[in-house]
Amino acid sequence: MEKSLAGKVAIITGSARGIGKALAEELAERGCYLVLADINGELLEETASELRAAGAKVEAKTVDVRDAGQVEGLVQGAFRELGRIDYLFNNAGINVFAELLDTSLEDWNRLIDVNLRGVVHGVHAAYPLMCKQGFGHIINTASVAGVAPTPAEGAYAATKHAVVGLSTALRIEAAAFGVKVSVVCPGAVDTPILYSSKHVKFDADAVVELFPEKPMPPRRAAKLILRGVERGRFFIVFSKTANLFWRAYRLAPEGSLSLGQLAMKRLRAIKRDA
Repeated sequence: MEKSLAGKVAIITGSARGIGKALAEELAERGCYLVLADINGELLEETASELRAAGAKVEAKTVDVRDAGQVEGLVQGAFRELGRIDYLFNNAGINVFAELLDTSLEDWNRLIDVNLRGVVHGVHAAYPLMCKQGFGHIINTASVAGVAPTPAEGAYAATKHAVVGLSTALRIEAAAFGVKVSVVCPGAVDTPILYSSKHVKFDADAVVELFPEKPMPPRRAAKLILRGVERGRFFIVFSKTANLFWRAYRLAPEGSLSLGQLAMKRLRAIKRDA
């Protein structure tokens, strides 16, 4: 991105930790005015305090992205107070690592509410304002699970595929209004979600051990995201493994599904009975 973002405004959901926090740190170093949101208010305030101590301009709002009214209030409040919104990072998300046979309807609903409706709420609130001001960039966080087969994450993948589909349509429609859209599809990033996510009949540490590539540090991930945003890319896919899976699925879908079945076989070998 631009070396200096002085005067620019960025809203980031899910910014108390992980990729969201790393994005905040990177944008703060470029002088961007930050509006941070997360459901964990205490942890969010810790992050905001760290950034303020380093000289950043930060507002922190406790927001549950499942609640359309809260997201609307976040976006409208930022626009009313600051007069513009340059970037919206719809970053909040959760995961449930489970085979579909072991995925409850409660799990399905939680994933849809946070991962899909959370993005819908952000877009619904910010997109009209960006159209009126004639500029802005919406960055939706999906996953490699949204562009390639991922075993034992069927429900999670369904929400991420939906985010990719939404972002694709939005990119086409928004161009006429001067609004840009990107969708972020990361592979494994070394954030708490790897271990704190719900795992059904799987041990989180054992699953991570099977990853073909070491999880990427969050700050590295944030730099790659912002590089893609600066270059106006629609798909921002990383790591090396994620790019490999994505390209393999596009070029040879049937072969990619066969690789997914092999991965599922390895996962079932470490699966617990209960």
